[in-house]
Amino acid sequence: MAEHDSDRDNREEREPEEQGVPFDEDAAWRAIVAGYGTEPPDPPGSKPFKPVEDLALPETDTTGDRDDPAEPRAARPLGGSVSFAPGVGPRDHVAPEPSDDDFDADDEGHFVPPEPPPLPVADASAKFAWLGVVGGPILLLLAVVLGWDMTWWLATLGIGGFLGGFATLVMRMRTDDDEDDDPGRGAVV
Repeated sequence: MAEHDSDRDNREEREPEEQGVPFDEDAAWRAIVAGYGTEPPDPPGSKPFKPVEDLALPETDTTGDRDDPAEPRAARPLGGSVSFAPGVGPRDHVAPEPSDDDFDADDEGHFVPPEPPPLPVADASAKFAWLGVVGGPILLLLAVVLGWDMTWWLATLGIGGFLGGFATLVMRMRTDDDEDDDPGRGAVV
């Protein structure tokens, strides 16, 4: 506390006592509160914004450049917004189906990918490996959620099933070493 007071004394000594014009803080706050909610005046030479209600009306020239300032300007489109009737809009557009007449001699036509080959049939060891990888953590999660006693056989089945299934899947992964004779030589012609 004493250090805090000594800092305040040092600060008061450093600040100048005489500021020239006295500052009335209460008067400044009263001016701020009196002007709350009112819009400040526009700077000289600026063109004020039109209220929303008058946006559809033609503009009048307020700068005084024209001969007759009361004569309205020609109407022009407002902004870039487009209004659509309810239920009609750009998202309701349906693209027409392509026909053979749409293509000329240079076009190759519409690409239709070939049917993918069927998935390989998994053998029994792969099925049991996936059962261990997915089923082991699910068994442990069920044991925790349902409040079962974590016995040795439950923990062994859950953890061992996951580790054994994962090791089986990793060992069965194919390596393409048979096809690569010398992979470091680059392009061979």
